[in-house]
Amino acid sequence: MNNKILAAIFLVVVMIAGIAIFVPQQNNTTEPTKTITQQYPLEIVGEVTSERAPITEHQEFIVSSPDEMIELAGGTEVSPSTGVEITIYNQNFGLVKDKREIPLQSGTNLVKFTDVASRIDATSVHFKSLTGNARVIEQNYEYDLVSTAKLIEKYIDKEVAVHTGEDTFIGTLLSSTGGIVLQTTGGVVSISEYDNIEFPELPQGLITKPTLVWQVFTDLATTHNVEVSYLTDGITWNSDYVAVINNDDTALDLEGWVTIDNKAGTNFADAQLKLVAGDVNRVTPQPEHLMYDIAYGAGGDAAPKGFSEESFYEYHLYTLGRPTTVKENQMKQIELLSAEEVPVTKEYVFEPSGSWYSSSSSGKVKTMLNLKNSEENGVGMPLPKGRVRVYKADSTGQLQFVGEDQIDHTPKDEEIRIFTGNAFDITGEATTTNQESLGRCSSRKTRQIKLRNHKEENIKVTVIEYIGTSWEITDKTHDYEKTSATKINFKVDVPKDEETTIEYTLYYDYC
Repeated sequence: MNNKILAAIFLVVVMIAGIAIFVPQQNNTTEPTKTITQQYPLEIVGEVTSERAPITEHQEFIVSSPDEMIELAGGTEVSPSTGVEITIYNQNFGLVKDKREIPLQSGTNLVKFTDVASRIDATSVHFKSLTGNARVIEQNYEYDLVSTAKLIEKYIDKEVAVHTGEDTFIGTLLSSTGGIVLQTTGGVVSISEYDNIEFPELPQGLITKPTLVWQVFTDLATTHNVEVSYLTDGITWNSDYVAVINNDDTALDLEGWVTIDNKAGTNFADAQLKLVAGDVNRVTPQPEHLMYDIAYGAGGDAAPKGFSEESFYEYHLYTLGRPTTVKENQMKQIELLSAEEVPVTKEYVFEPSGSWYSSSSSGKVKTMLNLKNSEENGVGMPLPKGRVRVYKADSTGQLQFVGEDQIDHTPKDEEIRIFTGNAFDITGEATTTNQESLGRCSSRKTRQIKLRNHKEENIKVTVIEYIGTSWEITDKTHDYEKTSATKINFKVDVPKDEETTIEYTLYYDYC
């Protein structure tokens, strides 16, 4: 009897234990948030079999509005550059040199190098360790930047949460065309307006900024000082000049300004700035060490250092003597030169026709300002091409704009001619008064040019005539200068309120 009682008790205990095992337990903990592997702005992952584990953080990504750019949460900031230098060409590109400190282990290292220009030419990248032997054996340029549109695209057919006021819809994202379409447990929901979308994690392959990803091999385990150089589009410069002419048009004050336009896709903070002037096809970095210091104006120790100029290969290089910051999507102006009382001559030019066979023409008389780019005149440095705006004070002393012109790259000791506009009170008229054939190989032509001066002063006018080839002047009223095989110039005086007539005869012999 006792044995039967013991067996029954044992059976009851076993049954109770089995029930306890199969009863679901109460879960008092919340479901853990999905783990995100943080991306370093500049991450070094030792050798391929590094013992260093990726840093993780429990965090979700939230887009506050449909157009907002997502920044990757957490992570260490990029170490500040130890030096940035940018050389800008006036053909919408630049050369960037960025120095950084990168800790490397012996072997193959994975390096992610950010804060590069988004318009970088990745094929132009040059990596150089200033510390020791290190070289890039493989490079990728990652530029699939995270954005709301990219996140939505990556999360098609995946679960997201959409917040609209006090309501939250959780479901599978089906479409974003014309609004958000979700497949929820209660059916398909179309949401046209919403506050934000919540994504569980950042999809693989999206990054927050353009990144160069390298495999760097070295046998020297230490922190390397490296210099990274690359070409980028989207940044250019041009020069502009302001000239203020004096009352009697015999001298002018000249200021030159450099305008930099940065659309390269990044900031260049505290950069050493250099500018190359010239029509560059391929730059050969073999500078000739001819240096000119630009030190015009009043001077003084308090003035910040400006540009110095040197000949560089077949071009000219202008180096700013102080660091400057060029922000993304910014136009910056920096003074290039300043010169006072530069001697200038005003010239009136009548150019009646661009062809020798025109029978008659009348037109405007141009006003030109001529100066020599020489040290004696207070300039004497190679001037990059640019626009020259000319001003003059009126009778009350207020500056008025009188014209502008475009000058080309101008070496030192060359002439600069600035066309400011057409003279109001001077007119010109050219006519072929006689033309006859003298046989199969020859002819004769007579030209007459009338100049009228309605100003209150005497003037001198330069007349430019294009007369063809195989010619000889047999008769003339004024002396002329032959400037080419097909062109002659007359320089004549025209008294105030009078008319001056030039007449000459051409004989052509074609045999």
